[in-house]
Amino acid sequence: MKSKAVRMYGMDDLRLEEFELPEIKEDEILVKVISDSICMSTYKLVKQGKKHKRAPQNIDTNPIIIGHEFGGDIVKVGAKWQNQFKPGQKFALQPALNYKGSLASPGYSYEYFGGACTYCIIPQEVMELGCLLNYDGESYFEASLGEPMSCIIGGYHANYHTNKQNYNHAMGTKAGGNILIMGGCGPMGLGAVSYGLYIDNKPKRIVVTDISDDRINRAREVISEETAAAKGIELIYANTAAMNNPIEELMKLTEDHGYDDVFVYVPIKEVAEMGDALLAFDGCMNFFAGPTDNQFKAEINLYNTHYTSTHLLGTTGGNTDDLLEAIDLASKGLIEPAVMVTHVGGIDSIAEATMNLPKIPGGKKLTYTQFNMPLTALDDFEELGKMDPLFKKLADSLKAHKGLWNIEAEKILFEHFGV
Repeated sequence: MKSKAVRMYGMDDLRLEEFELPEIKEDEILVKVISDSICMSTYKLVKQGKKHKRAPQNIDTNPIIIGHEFGGDIVKVGAKWQNQFKPGQKFALQPALNYKGSLASPGYSYEYFGGACTYCIIPQEVMELGCLLNYDGESYFEASLGEPMSCIIGGYHANYHTNKQNYNHAMGTKAGGNILIMGGCGPMGLGAVSYGLYIDNKPKRIVVTDISDDRINRAREVISEETAAAKGIELIYANTAAMNNPIEELMKLTEDHGYDDVFVYVPIKEVAEMGDALLAFDGCMNFFAGPTDNQFKAEINLYNTHYTSTHLLGTTGGNTDDLLEAIDLASKGLIEPAVMVTHVGGIDSIAEATMNLPKIPGGKKLTYTQFNMPLTALDDFEELGKMDPLFKKLADSLKAHKGLWNIEAEKILFEHFGV
């Protein structure tokens, strides 16, 4: 059958094209992709081409389909998996396969398996690893956002605190503690705030830093201090660029206790060093941001590491349990992945958006692969709605949902484009 996909042939070489998919084998599954959100990791892949560790060396003749944050419907199931999966089921996907030591991953490595397409073939290793997940949520976009949310959830679970009595490590962020999310008004940071308000071992306080009043104001609109207070958590947004002494002023927000858990969401040396300086006794800092420079370094205070038990770790990606948690919480409305989304587009917008991702302001770029639509900022819907009835409907839907992308808006698009 025919599929249309954004395929990578080399460094900075993305092409939207139609091609023939082979018939699936008995251990494969054919799926229809509905939504695919764009990840900064894909931008890094495109800028490196064959130099990327996950990219095959023959992409110039056997291009790969990009995109790994996707969801959709199962169309056809090979004989091996017919007891587990049925046509018509919605699915979500954990792309971090790590199959038998291989770095191969959807969106990076496979000729017929990736998210920026209309249809693709899921190979047997995905099902063998339990990485193809049944998804019961009403929306498709939340299935796509399950992958980035799983990375955030994995970060929370990976943090730990020590116990001097028996040396057992208490996994997760500290209950009743102070959480600091640095560079936290971007898409992933806001996802981290949303999840931090949900967790069982809820913190006393979450402080979110940024250097842009515009980003902070949007963050307040989608996750307000009042929303957090209703859950018994103090939420503080802080612009460190406006502070004379950021370390001193951020420390005062904790009554000089310091931060039990620090998440660094931007790969900036000075930010990482500031996070280290703000750690409380037994504080854990998670360097979450992925730098492109493989020699990226920052100084840490080893005196504090020795005498006050501060510690540092880094996380990338989540596991299948994290993804299951993400899609379960989203489907129940307990977290709001939609806080990440600032732009929506169709399959024809993916290549250009990916190539220029760092230059496009805002958060997550959510795309729908079954139709064409220019990448459009949610903030522009109201103005566009003065001339276009579709955007008028979409703008009204956003107004009814705190300005966030939502299931109703998704259905409006599907009805308009006949999905």
